Amino acid sequence: MELHTNRTAAVISAVAFCLWVCLGAGFARAQAPYSSSSQPQAQSSSSSSSSSSAGGAEYSEERAPSALDPAGPTISLISSEPVFYMASALNACGYDEGLNESDPVRKWVREQMNAALAKSEAARAARDKMCLFVTQHRMTGTDEDIAQYISLALYLTQPPNLDITAAQNEMPPDATQVVGVVPLVKAFAQSIDLNGIWLVAHRQYDHEVDLLHNPISKMIVETDGYLKMPAEAYTGRRFIVVLEPMLSPHLVNARIYGVDYIVVVSPVNGKIPMANVRHTYLHYVIDPLLFSHANGLKMMQPVIKAIQYAPLRFQVRSNPTLLTVDCLIKAIEARTMDTGISEYKIPAGVRRSQLPRYQHQLEQYRRKVEAARQDEVRHDMRQGYVLTQYFYDQLLDFEKSPESLSKAIGPMVFGMDVNQQVSRAKHTDFDKVADQDILQRPVPVKLTGLDLAEAKLSEGDIKTAASLAQKAIAGETNTPASMAAAARANFILARVALMTGHPNEAFEDFHKTIATGKDPRIVAWSHIYLGRMLDLSCRRDEALAQYKAAMASRDGRLDTRLAAERGEKGPYEVNGHTCQADADADEGAPPPAAKPAASTTAGSSAPQGTAKPQQ
Repeated sequence: MELHTNRTAAVISAVAFCLWVCLGAGFARAQAPYSSSSQPQAQSSSSSSSSSSAGGAEYSEERAPSALDPAGPTISLISSEPVFYMASALNACGYDEGLNESDPVRKWVREQMNAALAKSEAARAARDKMCLFVTQHRMTGTDEDIAQYISLALYLTQPPNLDITAAQNEMPPDATQVVGVVPLVKAFAQSIDLNGIWLVAHRQYDHEVDLLHNPISKMIVETDGYLKMPAEAYTGRRFIVVLEPMLSPHLVNARIYGVDYIVVVSPVNGKIPMANVRHTYLHYVIDPLLFSHANGLKMMQPVIKAIQYAPLRFQVRSNPTLLTVDCLIKAIEARTMDTGISEYKIPAGVRRSQLPRYQHQLEQYRRKVEAARQDEVRHDMRQGYVLTQYFYDQLLDFEKSPESLSKAIGPMVFGMDVNQQVSRAKHTDFDKVADQDILQRPVPVKLTGLDLAEAKLSEGDIKTAASLAQKAIAGETNTPASMAAAARANFILARVALMTGHPNEAFEDFHKTIATGKDPRIVAWSHIYLGRMLDLSCRRDEALAQYKAAMASRDGRLDTRLAAERGEKGPYEVNGHTCQADADADEGAPPPAAKPAASTTAGSSAPQGTAKPQQ
């Protein structure tokens, strides 16, 4: 077996494995995505066009996506320009998940897109149409919203055409729900020359491929070594890892198309959630060994009845084959897990008289490792994977045997005492809630700096928000990152000034934000706030100029565009306070004279006596 990349210079030989059974067309099984924050899922879709008898259920036979080359290598590590286009489009529409933890190329691409958008109203209009579609098709508020677009991208040809390579009834259901975005992405990409951005960013993608080549090869070799699968190359099935840094590093989108498996991950400096990729690879190896005998696994039906109240997905707790596959994989992962306990070895040259002491220390080490593994098994059992303990025990004998898993799996599965496993399941105290992040448990990010300032401002802790913002400004240097932070800090201070009734300071800080800011959102909203302040001070012409500037620098989010459009259509009012109302109260007197504000970028003066603009 060879792990191939899409770069001819990077090809590493590794160990292959052969199949225990011959895979017929009837095995074709299409499954939906599983993401980083959840246990890999296997959701089948049904269709009258084709079916299989796996597990006694019908499965639609989806056409292989264009990312799969029928004549390609068995295992590949690649980047995909269509996936890049789709992920970049999502970023342009406010997809910020994991941004601060992503590879630096993600921020660079976003900066290039923002720069192109700032120069073209046509590009901003194309982006707005695309983002409106994305907003309207946001249904779950979870990674599944992103997964449906990645699913679709895998079916697209290379840009600029981005043609869909399958009929809708041959694609995964989630992909068909968002096919309407394709022409919008094409228009957006052309308007900002996304291909030009890709040509530069692709160098970093190639670098990530190089960095991950050895780790993925090592994972495959070690996994095949543990399973003792024969080192024999074969054709007809593929395992592909697609690298896409424009996605969150916590997102792992893995899909099964018939007998082919694709994993889309976001690398950061040569690091990916390797445990998730390995989990998918274990499915790639083990699924055909058991799905070819799905009818025989109906003997597990009593076990299925015993786990109806487990927090498993319905598909797993109602399908004996899926449950058996998942439990075996859980057991393998427990047997081969990194326990975090430092390995202990008896030093060389130990005297015979000292050997008992070192052997005792070795035994203690082994007990600690086994205890950690058993903790993981018990966790899996409580989640509903009630065959995990059985397979874990069986693997102890398997490790001592010269047989490969392809030969040992039959006796291992069909020699099971089902009644014993039913009894074990009945005596298991199941968890009330599924452990959705069993494979990938991202540590909650502790807010610091300006992120913390924003959170404090939203909580009404004005003093802390202002202090953090002022600290960021005090530490400003001439670097682009520092200047961007200072612009954001000024945006925070401007809102603090509004909340505390200091419009002069707010007026000045909003102008500072506009002068140095590169983030389209804070620049656009600075213009909107200024427009509202000017409206409330009866300076409509100046306010209109600010709203138009906001439209020119808008970030593509619906709230920004609607706020700017409302400002263009009519003067802003809040809590019954309007310019006309103030004029009437003053019996026709002119509005208060404006006191010039110091260092205002546009040379304008701050409106006096205005109410606090609100979003």
